[in-house]
Amino acid sequence: MTDLRPLEAELRGAVRGEVGFDTTSRALATMDASNYRRVPLGVVAPHDADDVAAALAVCRAHGVPVVARGGGTSIAGQATGTGVVLDFTRHMNQLLSLNHEERTAVVQPGLVLDRLQEAAAPHGLRFGPDPSTHGRCTLGGMIGNNSCGAHSVAWGTTADSVRELTVIRARGDRLRLGRDWAGAPEGLRQLAEGELARLRTGFPDLPRRISGYALDALLPEKGADVARSFCGSEGTLGIVTEAVVRLVEAPRARALAVLAYADESAAAEAAAGLLSYGPLTVEGMAADLVRTATDLPRGGAWLFVETGGADPAEARARAEAIVRAADVMDSLVMSDPAGQRALWRIREDASGTATRMPDGTEAWPGWEDCAVPPPRLGAYLRDFRSLLRHHGLRGTPYGHFGDGCIHVRIDFDLLTAPGVARFRRFSEELAELVVAHGGSLSGEHGDGQARAELLPKMYAPEVIALFERTKALWDPDDLLNPGMLVRPARLDENLRFAVLPREPVDVAFGYPADGGSFSAAVSRCVGVAKCRTPVIGTGGSDVMCPSFRVTGEEEHSTRGRARLLHEMLAGEVITDGWRSEEVRDALDLCLSCKGCRSDCPVEVDMATYKAEFLHHHWSGRLRPAAHYAMGWLPVWLGAVARTRTARLVNSLTSVGVLAALAKRLGGIAPEREIPVVAGETFSRWWGRRRRKAGRDRGGRGPVVVLWPDTFTEHLTPSVGQAAVRVLEAAGLEVRLPRPARARVCCGLTYVSTGQLDRARKVLRRTLDIMEPVLETGTPVMVLEPSCAAALRTDLPELLPDDPRARRLADTVRTFAETLEHHAPDWTPPRLDRPATGQTHCHQHAVLGDAADRRLREAAGLTGELTGGCCGLAGNFGFEEGHYEVSVACAGERLLPAVREAGEGAVVLADGFSCRTQLQQLAGVRGRHLAEVLAEGLEGDGTRAGKG
Repeated sequence: MTDLRPLEAELRGAVRGEVGFDTTSRALATMDASNYRRVPLGVVAPHDADDVAAALAVCRAHGVPVVARGGGTSIAGQATGTGVVLDFTRHMNQLLSLNHEERTAVVQPGLVLDRLQEAAAPHGLRFGPDPSTHGRCTLGGMIGNNSCGAHSVAWGTTADSVRELTVIRARGDRLRLGRDWAGAPEGLRQLAEGELARLRTGFPDLPRRISGYALDALLPEKGADVARSFCGSEGTLGIVTEAVVRLVEAPRARALAVLAYADESAAAEAAAGLLSYGPLTVEGMAADLVRTATDLPRGGAWLFVETGGADPAEARARAEAIVRAADVMDSLVMSDPAGQRALWRIREDASGTATRMPDGTEAWPGWEDCAVPPPRLGAYLRDFRSLLRHHGLRGTPYGHFGDGCIHVRIDFDLLTAPGVARFRRFSEELAELVVAHGGSLSGEHGDGQARAELLPKMYAPEVIALFERTKALWDPDDLLNPGMLVRPARLDENLRFAVLPREPVDVAFGYPADGGSFSAAVSRCVGVAKCRTPVIGTGGSDVMCPSFRVTGEEEHSTRGRARLLHEMLAGEVITDGWRSEEVRDALDLCLSCKGCRSDCPVEVDMATYKAEFLHHHWSGRLRPAAHYAMGWLPVWLGAVARTRTARLVNSLTSVGVLAALAKRLGGIAPEREIPVVAGETFSRWWGRRRRKAGRDRGGRGPVVVLWPDTFTEHLTPSVGQAAVRVLEAAGLEVRLPRPARARVCCGLTYVSTGQLDRARKVLRRTLDIMEPVLETGTPVMVLEPSCAAALRTDLPELLPDDPRARRLADTVRTFAETLEHHAPDWTPPRLDRPATGQTHCHQHAVLGDAADRRLREAAGLTGELTGGCCGLAGNFGFEEGHYEVSVACAGERLLPAVREAGEGAVVLADGFSCRTQLQQLAGVRGRHLAEVLAEGLEGDGTRAGKG
């Protein structure tokens, strides 16, 4: 269609939900989690089933195809299309009812699986299938793909858990599908009864046969189950608007046995023999997928075997029985829930971790989930590895060994014509190999575009013809997801990489992990959408993605932003490149928390991409006022210090009218209070202290250079003062960079506002000042986590050609790391008090907090700090237009944790932003850990609590 206005206008008039034909809406729906890309005409978020029927009627009248979409985590391309995409996650996402006595639930297609699990858990129930994307995949998508997950050996596939489906066909009639031909469209029964012999003999009998239509579910001996046969049809037969699903009893306790084997073939051959013990899971993975095996028993491959019981003792006994029965190199049994979660996270993150080979080479889906009969898995894996070597390819198999289902991502070259040709040859030969082992091309994720073309290798021509007749019967106009399953597109068409620029994109950062390529960096996002998880994960350690959890909008997720950047580079939907307002608006609510750098399984670094984009977007143009007011904060505070006008500035900003004017001119949110500037800078206090001592206070132990970051220097010098007292008490000699008048700066405020030319200039000057320190290899202790993270990551990536940048990055230590590494025999004061607060985002994402945890434990500070983001995030929460999102981020975990803490709790907040947010939103004075320990040294820990 060349003119979309009539279609858009009719849809807007016909549905109550949102209709998006704008650039952003279309760009966000071009891809799922596969290798494929299709540009839709528009996106409709139906409000209810009537909206679905109305949208189908309009699209049918215009001859426009329709694709149903849930979480967009499909790996075979079936959630993309060139017509109208129906997004069920916005409105049709409810749990309509739950009957714990009958163990059923009624759900809408956009309901995220974890929301159903949370509702069922109080009744001791759960939905059986649980894909690794359980925090963001939807029930509708699971029905469309017949998803399975880790527990399928116990509870089967989604088809095994579906009782009834309410479906709207393309021509608008509504059907309620069930057993005994319930809801069958006219002609379906006659079709099936005329092909009974073929239905009984033409379909492989294995637990994970997902490929093709499940027409054998229509056999009379299988209950003529129309709902079951509909599962796995990938949106090609009808649109699900409601489902009645079966729940299962959840075990009251679980244990996890991790069994170690010499290699994956040995593990695979052992898996089938464990099924007779009734495990809940039998998952497998090899050493080449695991980045660090320190938490796993010694071996080259592992089986994760979960058992259940009425109590922990029974669950553990069953796990230990499996260990005794298994012929293993080594093993462990974990009963502790936290320990089990940590081990399972290794497995769940594999779908993202597997996208990178150990040397950093990219690996891609496409042959993600073939399945063979479990007893043949070992032999199949050996042949599979041989086929990889024959084609010069690499992959890291893992997955559901108990069901014979293997996930793997392979380092295909999908950018060049020879690479794509090899991708096709390998795919054809692998399909033949799978079939030779009696397997299914898809064992979980569906065929989509990745495998549907190869279904004739798995099914006889008569069965393929039967699939075509089935599609024509359900959808005679071929309106629903055309090109999937029946008359499929070629597996090497519509590849999402084909539209990316072939020439290098001129960028400011070095992108060392991506070969210097911004296109490769953006392509890191493969769509697994962990960033779309609407709540912080169990244990509260996750950060990503705070703005999405507030708004629920795809464009505010890490994946959504990566998709927009991809389309910006493609230039088809977003046509104005770095000047794109759509990309700018999506990035505007990115807090640059860097949570995605650690929480995203493929380590997308949206904070860096945002800085890169802003650098180009505002190049040669007048920037927003906040970029000058807060981006140049080190300059303005330095001027105040030099002129000794802190008292005057504080007086002026305390006057309501003047403060309001200053905030308006500076692009600062009117709801915010302007922080108070310290009357004496930290470095002046340091100089005064040294002069008063009359001598060099050093010489007593190892030397540590304390980095006088902007926040410590000008806004909270008390943190620096406390750190000096603690470090000296630990026997360290503390020094500052010299000369003191030549200020060092990590460049953070310039980076976060995309002023990268200025950042590089500041960082080069800083390296000149720090060169004497670098020559001695003296550790540099940084108190502000965001500044430490900038020095560790942004510095070497902005100045990749300056070897001093990497040397400085490698010398950076946090406060806790400094004490642990350079004063290992020191014992901190014993405080014996509960602690609350939040681990700084950048600490979590870049620096790690293991040393901090150990230091808190040694000091007797008990309790866990919460995850998430404080919401202020440097300049973000101060900028006009961000206040509501900032407050909502703080309200998710930080503020509740502090408000629920007892009166004697120590409120820890190492970051200036975190302390400011606590003070301004809750009236609570947060403390840096250095301040708390310093007060403990003075014998007065009582002042470290709430303010």
